[in-house]
Amino acid sequence: MFNQISPDVRDQILTRVKEGKERVSVIASEFGISPRTIYSWLSKGIGGINRDQLELNKLKRENLQLKQIIGELMFEKSRGKKARHD
Repeated sequence: MFNQISPDVRDQILTRVKEGKERVSVIASEFGISPRTIYSWLSKGIGGINRDQLELNKLKRENLQLKQIIGELMFEKSRGKKARHD
């Protein structure tokens, strides 16, 4: 059975992709579609974003994750120093 995706839902999906806060695979799963469908829309220029924008979004997410890891490590390190001084 073939389910056609309404333009409104497609626009909602592409808006979320454009925001770059979530992976395409996560968004696709949430809407019950294949990530390939979303990539197909992008390759056709639907939604006004392209693969370069996706790559930039991916790098931004990775950068944020690395900053969080560094912050956690620095916090743990400072807690360890305080514990030794007490």
